[in-house]
Amino acid sequence: MLDLLHQIPTAFLFFCAAFVVMVLPQGNARNIVLLGTPIIAAIQVWTLGMGEFYTIPLFGFNLELMRLDSLSRIFVLIFCLAAFLGNLFAWHIKDTIQQVSALAYAGSAIGAALSGDLIALFFYWEGTAIASVFLIWARRTEGSYWTGMRYLVIQIASGVILIAGVSLYYYDTGSIAFERMELGSVATWLIFLSFGIKCAFPLLHNWLQDSYPAATITGTVILSAFTTKLAVYALARGFAGTEILIYIGTIMALFPIFFAEIENDLRRVLAYSLNNQLGFMVVGVGIGTELALNGTASHAFAHILYKALLFMSVGAVMYRTGTSKASELGGLYKTMPKTAIFCLVGAASISAFPLFSGFITKSLTLSAVAHEHYMYIWLALVFASAGVLSHSGIKIPFFTFFAHDSGKRPKEAPLHMLLAMGLTAFLCIFIGVFPNFLYSILPYDVNYEPYTMEHIAGQLQLLLFALLAFAIIYRRGLHPPEIRAVNLDTDVIYRKFMPSVFMYVSFIVSRSFSSIHKLSKLMFINFISRLNHTHGPDSSRAASWPAGAMVISIAALLGLALFVIFFS
Repeated sequence: MLDLLHQIPTAFLFFCAAFVVMVLPQGNARNIVLLGTPIIAAIQVWTLGMGEFYTIPLFGFNLELMRLDSLSRIFVLIFCLAAFLGNLFAWHIKDTIQQVSALAYAGSAIGAALSGDLIALFFYWEGTAIASVFLIWARRTEGSYWTGMRYLVIQIASGVILIAGVSLYYYDTGSIAFERMELGSVATWLIFLSFGIKCAFPLLHNWLQDSYPAATITGTVILSAFTTKLAVYALARGFAGTEILIYIGTIMALFPIFFAEIENDLRRVLAYSLNNQLGFMVVGVGIGTELALNGTASHAFAHILYKALLFMSVGAVMYRTGTSKASELGGLYKTMPKTAIFCLVGAASISAFPLFSGFITKSLTLSAVAHEHYMYIWLALVFASAGVLSHSGIKIPFFTFFAHDSGKRPKEAPLHMLLAMGLTAFLCIFIGVFPNFLYSILPYDVNYEPYTMEHIAGQLQLLLFALLAFAIIYRRGLHPPEIRAVNLDTDVIYRKFMPSVFMYVSFIVSRSFSSIHKLSKLMFINFISRLNHTHGPDSSRAASWPAGAMVISIAALLGLALFVIFFS
């Protein structure tokens, strides 16, 4: 059985499953395929062993569809786990579009992570864009349609930039191998930019906050797992040790804090928080040491779990109440206590409380930064860690379940949602209590002990003072109020600035054309009037010429024409 399983590329398992789902009738059979495919894929990857598999020729190139090593394996395993948990959370969905998209999206992300060359990477890279946009459109509202269009334009643009960079890279080096590159040419800069778009670099990031909250309840959970973490993997594979990533990652970790604090839509808060957590991973890639890359990989693994858990809990609330706005929620712990507990586990994990997954992964990156003596970067990341506690560790559960009584008394989340959240919460705690389970599958050997007195005391001090600061700010009424509003980020460029400029330019051009048209029309009328006045039938020139003179003139012109024709 395993021999037969090993004959199929892992990504193709998902593509075949997507086709099967399309032809199966709605029911439990579909859900079995949706849940069974990631399990089978994980077994395949775990038992296949390290190496290069499934090389196929295409237009003179040898495309390497599966390169399984310690770096790609951990990302593929967490992608499979995320697909399983996301599909379990979406058990109630009877929408073929969402089911097929979820499988195709996961398969494309896994295929990209396993690609050994840049051309295969490009095909899967674009596959993630095309498959994922249907999770946004599946909400079937006008807003989600236009949001999906913006998302698709940006994601496809990333792929176009990637293939342009790959073409130039092949021209420069004669190679399409997906391996470490230096930022020393236009080709590598284009590839770097393509990865940066999907990783939501600063000023290139707002597609994330724009699109994820616009997706379906279950689609957002699936979206949170793949695209950005695939970009982190691509950066770790291609640009590990590139110093500029340290500063880019630090900015990514800092700026979302302020937007998340004033945001009312809790799914947008989590989208900003996702951006913040990506910053820690990008810093680890920029440091580039074995400890830092272990921190990036482990943080990506843990982050997919606790971020999915938070999106699940907010999604379950939205499923029962119809809203994810903090201003419309509160007091839900009374009727949704299990969802509240799972949300608190996710909050503790993302805040890096000891005994939760975030603690044993984030400390790897912080230790790597400190070991390389980037003192200001370390201080900035510590500040960002405190900010995470404020906007995700406190704000999400507090304003959803405890802050005030909204008067809503929804039922507890459905059983399959509770089961998905329960499994994810268990993994968040299990990894935090038994870190060696995760450390054993990291890209490099780990010689690190997270539970030292120094680490525990330092983290608890940071967390407790952050909690105290929030309590004081909230009690004194200084915390940004939760009000119905739309907060604009860099999307102000295409939501406000560009439309205003377009309307202004359109107005100027329209008025200019109108003025030119009127002026041209007036000049033409004046010209015809003058011509009619001087040469018309009533003009003095026509009236003073006798008919005989006109005949002689025409005969002379005819004779001149014949002379020219005869002697030419």
